Amino acid sequence: MITRNSHSVQGVDRAWQRELAEAYRSPVELLTDLQLDPAEFGQGLEARRLFPMLVPKAFAAAMRPGDAQDPLLRQVLPVGDEFLVADGFGPDPIGEQDGPMPGLLHKYQSRVLLMLRTGCAVNCRYCFRRHFPYADHKVGAAELAQAHEYIASDTRINELLLSGGDPLMARDDHLAELVARFSDLPHLKRLRIHTRLPVVLPSRITDQLVSLLADAPWRVVMVLHINHPNELQPELVAGLARLKAAGVTLLNQAVLLKGVNDHADTLVALAEGLFDAGVLPYYLHLLDRVAGAAHFEVDEDRARALMAEQLQRLPGFLVPRLVREIAGEASKTPIDLKLV
Repeated sequence: MITRNSHSVQGVDRAWQRELAEAYRSPVELLTDLQLDPAEFGQGLEARRLFPMLVPKAFAAAMRPGDAQDPLLRQVLPVGDEFLVADGFGPDPIGEQDGPMPGLLHKYQSRVLLMLRTGCAVNCRYCFRRHFPYADHKVGAAELAQAHEYIASDTRINELLLSGGDPLMARDDHLAELVARFSDLPHLKRLRIHTRLPVVLPSRITDQLVSLLADAPWRVVMVLHINHPNELQPELVAGLARLKAAGVTLLNQAVLLKGVNDHADTLVALAEGLFDAGVLPYYLHLLDRVAGAAHFEVDEDRARALMAEQLQRLPGFLVPRLVREIAGEASKTPIDLKLV
């Protein structure tokens, strides 16, 4: 049986590493603990060969036992549709596999993205980097020195984004070393951390992490990845309150996913739940067309209709921007809602 972790938020430092080591890697084990019969899923579970399964037990604890259509389960369970070849879907949907140096992307003029860690705590089946050549983009001491030199040479860069994988896979002491390394760059104004790790492993919000971000020399923004209101579990909400109290700006970006959150009621509940937790909705992404994820795609007409209903039911500050990322464009591309 799946049980909730009693020390998710207040546990000792590195408890999250122990929990990650105990994460589900077998679809059969996960389904059995959810009181589902693996035989009913047939050969679809073999899609784990295309992209390994990884699901922390803290995240699985928020899934509904006995419900094969649970929206959290659908995001992480390998299925046969991943073997289908779909037109327009490929390994690099947003054209980011080339950068100025390994582990560093500079797509937008004022900000650079550093792939601090290539691993993640959960393998979402729609992940746009599921085919990314992480082995070619590992960031060690030499790469950090190169990144520092690159940012120092371009004073137009005022924001450092940490991504991955998931940057919070780095230990707190490693994050502290990074903050110290880049703190001498006067043109940096913000540190932005894009992460899903606290959502699937709330114990990652350690006292050390909160203190580090509170004392950072820049404004710190954490962009979470929460797709469904059921992901806003009490342990996560408690951790977010601590980050908020430390002065961290909390935003959320979700992906519109067929069978997960493609209903207005779900999106409205997500927006309200985020705000209750001190998080502002930021982006609602149309699916990045990565090979193996075509079954998650929601077409633009449906997406526009869902946005129109959110505009009717929510105050404007709780309505995320509907966007698509297009390779080579200078920014995210907003989807025009005037055609609804």
